[in-house]
Amino acid sequence: MKNTLKGRASKIILAALMAAGTLGFTGINAEAMSSMPSTGSRPAMSMPPSSAVQGEDVDYIVSEDADTITVRDKRNKEVTIKKHPKRVICAYNSYLDLWYKAGGEVIGKVDDAAEKPVPGAENAESVGSVNQLSIEKMMSLEPDLVILSPAFKGHLEIGEQLEENGIDVLLLDSNNFREYTELAEVYTKINGRDDLYKTLVEDVVKEREDIISKVPSDVKPKAAIFFASIKDLKLRTSGHGVGEMLKDLGTVNIADGTGDGDLIPFSLEKIIEEDPDFIFVQTMGSDSEAIKETLKREAEEKESFASLTAVKEGRYIVLPKDLYLYKPNYRYAEAYMGLAEILYPEVFRK
Repeated sequence: MKNTLKGRASKIILAALMAAGTLGFTGINAEAMSSMPSTGSRPAMSMPPSSAVQGEDVDYIVSEDADTITVRDKRNKEVTIKKHPKRVICAYNSYLDLWYKAGGEVIGKVDDAAEKPVPGAENAESVGSVNQLSIEKMMSLEPDLVILSPAFKGHLEIGEQLEENGIDVLLLDSNNFREYTELAEVYTKINGRDDLYKTLVEDVVKEREDIISKVPSDVKPKAAIFFASIKDLKLRTSGHGVGEMLKDLGTVNIADGTGDGDLIPFSLEKIIEEDPDFIFVQTMGSDSEAIKETLKREAEEKESFASLTAVKEGRYIVLPKDLYLYKPNYRYAEAYMGLAEILYPEVFRK
């Protein structure tokens, strides 16, 4: 049976956009802030056209019937997944919490991320790390569905092996808000939990659009996003994740248009030249001390760094990983609100 709800998330986003108004505010008297506020258990809102996947149709669902759902995955391949799987492995922590919120459970997962615990998944067996999966361990668990991430070459290779052994494989992504709504719909349908669609998608779209509609239209604060790892420091563009959220909230990313891809080489000279109003820092990796050393070596210990407006005025902010490194998923509104309160405290901290 052809799925009559195909593109449902897209229609909800469009409806929210049409209903949203834009309020004008003046001034950007930002307050210093070293940690993110919590604004509730659910995040949300819709996406302006500029934030949509550029020129790309991201409707994942092709069709469904009572027992299966067919999706077009990130390999541009149509795959049919059996509904109500009983033995599921999730090999990417950023998807694990959403899978549980959509009514699913797992018997296998990758090594836990301390910053993103998932209640209910504590007893699932480890199948390795996200970068080094054990196909032998996976096969021994006799899964009927394995959730992988197309962002990792190793996942794509293992996915082919699993499919050759008759195991359903889901290779979808959610690099931006639009893709999140599609992925959430797929998960609820696989688990037979259409009743959760409103909470995970409709409510989230509305809440997110609510926040964006209150963003002042007459100010465009400049922002830089540092992406720090043990190895090096890079600048993030507005392609997805935090970059997309900040763009939706009216900022101008100083890295946009300066290189290809989501991450570009770090240039302190560029930072000094642009002198952004805000500097947001993402950290990648478990060795926090080594990451701090990277930040010091590449930026903080440079004499010119202290002269930056964002540094002098307390707007050099390290973002928490659970909302801004891992996928925020159903907490999107919380993530947007955390940034909005930093950017426009006179509007969002009333």
